[in-house]
This record gives sequence, structure tokens and C-alpha cells, in this order.
Amino acid sequence: MRRLLVALALVLSACSAGGQDGPATITFWDNNGGPGRTPIYEELIKRFEAANPNIKVEYVGIPSSSVQQKYDTAIAGGSTPDVGGVTTSYLAHLVGQDALEPLDERVESGPLKGKLLPGLLETVRQTAMDGKLYAAPASGNLDVIWYRSDLFAEQKIAAPETWDQLIDAAAKLTKPADNKYGFTIRGGAGSIFQLLAEAYSYSGVDKFYDGGKSTVADPRNAELVSKIAGIYKKSTPEADVNNSYTQMVAQFTGGTVAMMHHNLGSTADVMKALGAQKVSAMPLPKGPSGKRTVVPNPTDGFAVFKGSKNPDAAWKFVEFLTSAESNGYWNEKVGQIPANTDVRSAEWIQKNAAVKMALGVLEDPATVLVPAPVYLPEYSSITKTDTEPLYQKVLLGQMSAQEFLDQLAGKLTTAQQEWEKRK
Repeated sequence: MRRLLVALALVLSACSAGGQDGPATITFWDNNGGPGRTPIYEELIKRFEAANPNIKVEYVGIPSSSVQQKYDTAIAGGSTPDVGGVTTSYLAHLVGQDALEPLDERVESGPLKGKLLPGLLETVRQTAMDGKLYAAPASGNLDVIWYRSDLFAEQKIAAPETWDQLIDAAAKLTKPADNKYGFTIRGGAGSIFQLLAEAYSYSGVDKFYDGGKSTVADPRNAELVSKIAGIYKKSTPEADVNNSYTQMVAQFTGGTVAMMHHNLGSTADVMKALGAQKVSAMPLPKGPSGKRTVVPNPTDGFAVFKGSKNPDAAWKFVEFLTSAESNGYWNEKVGQIPANTDVRSAEWIQKNAAVKMALGVLEDPATVLVPAPVYLPEYSSITKTDTEPLYQKVLLGQMSAQEFLDQLAGKLTTAQQEWEKRK
């Protein structure tokens, strides 16, 4: 009887270890499934299963436009995946529903300890009200200006280092009769995050809140918004007022415009269409302060859901995805900044000028990071539904830049104060 009880205890112990001592199946939701990313994950899953024959991974690709709703539905119905791809733009929303496991102890007690970029770890921790790590960062990003280096060379124009130089270059590269413009503005869906990145890169304002009050309405930010609105329809296509990413990148890759503000996420589209001989990336220009001020992009990573029946197997998969080999493979394919610091010396980074430049900006001690408050539950609605139509009014000359930013700052201040009360 005693031997039977000991054997039973060992079996139960193996089961409680997340199935790593026996067959286990975990489900992984890719938060931006599609032809560009799905094959990369399929290859990584194949490698993982070969190294871990007792763990099977079921892949589910979900479009980024609907992933937050899918997570909400799964949480409400108690049918969450074991592992989910997440970004800090909605991580706080998932944490607020008590859906995710904190990963601090797992990271600190395993091979990832000291191997993840501190800046990316910090952006993930800032997202949660309790400061814990609810996702293992996998990829970083950086806003850049993609520009037609071949056209700049033809016109003997140097790559702009300041916003005034960029505006001047845009005017020189504009030939409306030939349907050629120097710059493209994102005036439609997704416009506000890019605009804020532009405003802070110009103003040099070094924090998003000062004493609980949003700094968005700083007159120096308004000055940049006015400058951008001032070139609309002069150095940009008129259709820009409705531009989402799709229209904006089509104009750039199609040869209509010479400069486009986006981020490293558009590397594949840009390079496939134009190639490294015709296009380059530069950091967002500086303003009169001369400081390099960066509003970090949301950080991509992987979370383990509390509803997982195999949490140890789920973590093993996350640990694999963020290992140097897998993290390097993934980020080389998508052209983004690897979170694992062991990838920093990889040969492909030395050959990828855009990623190398972005890493240099983020690693420069003089760079000032100004994280946007993506942890606010209302942040998405404030910067999209509430504010995008107002920015379009600015472009159309129906509202001043200062009035627009005053309204945005007021809503962000109220949301921050309510968040502080809950905290």
C-alpha cells in the first residue's frame, strides 16, 4: 500500500509539472497571424516539438485587428490559450481581468535571467499596475523615417537631422504635376500614436505626465503639429487626410512620396518593393532642443494564461521562443529589434542597417525615452475613436493644433487620475 501511494504521488507530481514528464498539448495564439508571420511560427514550433517530443503546440493565427476582442471573449468563457502573443498596448487590459501569470520568478530562475533588454522589460513592467512582468518581451520597435535615398542623392539633399530640414527636403522633392510628393501624413486610422512620437521628438519634452497632468498640450508639441498640418496638400498628397498604414505604405512603395514615417514593422513591405539600393531608414528628426526624444512603440511578447492546464509546458515554449536562437531567427525574418541581448552580435544585425540604427538609438545613453501611457484602459479609445477625427480637422484647417492637443491632454489627464485612484 505504501509503495502504491508513493507511485501515485509521483504520477500526480509529474502531472502538476505541466505535463513535461508526459505528453502535453498547449495552444498558442499568434496575435498578428497572417502570411508574413505564420510560416515563421510554424518553423519555430517544428523546432520546439523536435526538441521537446512530449509537448505538442497547436497554433492559432488571429488578425491583430480582432485579437483583443478574441482574448476578452476567451477570458469570459474560460477558454483562453496556454500561450498568447501580446503587446503592451492591451496588456494592462488582460492583467486587469486577472488572466495572466506573472513571469518574474520564471525569468529570474532560468536561462533568460539577465538576457532580456532592460528597456523592453521596463516597458512591460510599466504596463501593469503592480509592476510585475506579465509577458516575456520578444521584439522591440522604433519609429523611423523611411526615405528614398536614391532620390535624395539625385537632388543632392542630405538626410534630414531636424524637423525643419525634413520639411525643407519635402518641399524640394515635391512635384505635383508629376504626382510626386516629399512626405506622406498618416491622417486616418492609427494616426495619433505616430503624431505623438513626432511631437515629442520635436519638443524634447521628457515625460508624458508632470504632476499627474498630461504634457501633450505643451506649446512645443503644438508647434510641431502646426508644422505638419502646414505641409498638408503642399508637400503631401491630398488623400493623406484619410491615410491608414495600407494607403500610406502604398504611396511610398509605389513611388508617389519620398518620405514616410512608420516603424521597423514595415521593413518587409518597403524592402520587397524598393530594395536596399533605393530606400533607407533614419531616426525621427530632432527639434530645437537637440535632444533625441523617443516615444517607445508597444513591446511585443508572450504571456502565459492562468487558465493553462500545462503552465510549465507553456512557459517552456515561451522560454524557447525568447531564447537567443529563436528570438534571432524571428526578428531577422520580420526586421525588428531582438529582445534577447545575446542576439546583439549576430551577423544579420550588422547587415540590417535599419535594425542596427534602431539599436544604436535605444542603446545610446543620451536618448530620452518617453513611454506613452498604454497601461490606461481608456488609452486606445482616447487616441483612436475620440481623437483621430479631431486631428483630421487640424489638417483641414478647421481646428488649431493647440485646441486639438488641449482636448487630448484633458482626456489623458482624467484617465491618469482615475487610474491613480484605482491603483
